[in-house]
Amino acid sequence: MSLQIQETDESGTQVATYVTSHDGQGIERVDIIDSLQAFSSSIAGLLSSRAVLAGVGVGDANASPTAALLLSVLQDSMGRIATILFAHKLGTALEPECKMYRLLADVFNDIAMVLDCLSPALPKVPRVMLLSASSVLRALCGVAAGSSKASLSAHFAKCGNLGELNAKDSSQETIISLLGMLAGSLVVSYVESPIATWSWLILLLSIHLAMNHAAVKAVSMHTLNRQRANIVISTMLDQSKSLSPDEVSLQERIFEKDGVLRWRGTQIIGRAMIGVPLQRVISFLGRPHLVTGSVRSPAINVERLVSIFQDEDYLLWYERSCHLAMIVLKSKASPQSQLKAWSHALLMAQLHASEDRASANSKSMDEETLQRLHETLTEISIRWRQSLMALEESGWDLNTASLETTSSTRIHLRCTTVPGSIQDSRRR
Repeated sequence: MSLQIQETDESGTQVATYVTSHDGQGIERVDIIDSLQAFSSSIAGLLSSRAVLAGVGVGDANASPTAALLLSVLQDSMGRIATILFAHKLGTALEPECKMYRLLADVFNDIAMVLDCLSPALPKVPRVMLLSASSVLRALCGVAAGSSKASLSAHFAKCGNLGELNAKDSSQETIISLLGMLAGSLVVSYVESPIATWSWLILLLSIHLAMNHAAVKAVSMHTLNRQRANIVISTMLDQSKSLSPDEVSLQERIFEKDGVLRWRGTQIIGRAMIGVPLQRVISFLGRPHLVTGSVRSPAINVERLVSIFQDEDYLLWYERSCHLAMIVLKSKASPQSQLKAWSHALLMAQLHASEDRASANSKSMDEETLQRLHETLTEISIRWRQSLMALEESGWDLNTASLETTSSTRIHLRCTTVPGSIQDSRRR
């Protein structure tokens, strides 16, 4: 429950507002764990910084300031390039998979610290390469941590006080980092030998990763990304039970293969791709013409596939030869439509999980796939409205799309008079 209390003075002027910035689900534990990880990371950072300074020649009379400056320029340039490429490649996935990328950011940062501590022991050229790699990892950490932190902050800010929450979180992190630097100053003063340095570094980084893993596990997200949708929908289809975000969080993996379909969080039964171009589906149904790009498909009546989903905001084809579900989204696909498409793909994968792949390319099997697409769509549609109500009552946010992790396309259907041919009319 969210609570807001406004306090006014005798003249009616508002002097204070007290709001709950969360719903009590894990934030206290996350605050404690976050403080511990920031403290250990600050001390480890001082050890790695000392190693970098030694590597660039601090204390060496033969070291050149110009060489150190050029190394800094190289590291900064590599980091900026890595930031651009990483954001371009994985920008769409950062919000749906914010828990995974938040922990992955700390993994990147800790590996960078290890590389920094290794640099003084290497010759000049390998040392430059190692420090450049360290800079790239820190850049990746910055992108992943910044984006995932924004999503997690929005999750905890329940009363529109996102700015206040970020300000207080930054203040808390500043205090913890300051205490870590003071403690780290004592550590680096007494830890001089390589064995002692590496022992402290491994201990601190182990604490850092363990605390971050515990903090991420303590968060119960209310949006349905691919993994959480697998757990929730499979349980609902199998047991007619709607799991809460807290229950799903206990079953959720931090690192999960992208696009896998799991039945109730156990073994992988297939893969799914959502928002794929229509051309990818057509390529499984026939051979495209080299010049025009049109597809002749005598084995599959594509119009039947379109007619099956004429009242839906998506098209679905399940390729049984590789257990792959391909979801094409229509132009007006809503978050609920995307969730329905993913649920349909999960049900199809479960039905075909135990079937023989050897005969999956035959015409009879393709016709059976069309038939099962129609049957499973009917089964999903009958109980879909009731399922959405149950999910909302369990606390799930169904108005936020979290299933697409790559840039996707939408289609606009139109009639065509060319028999047996489908023309690509996609729009981004």
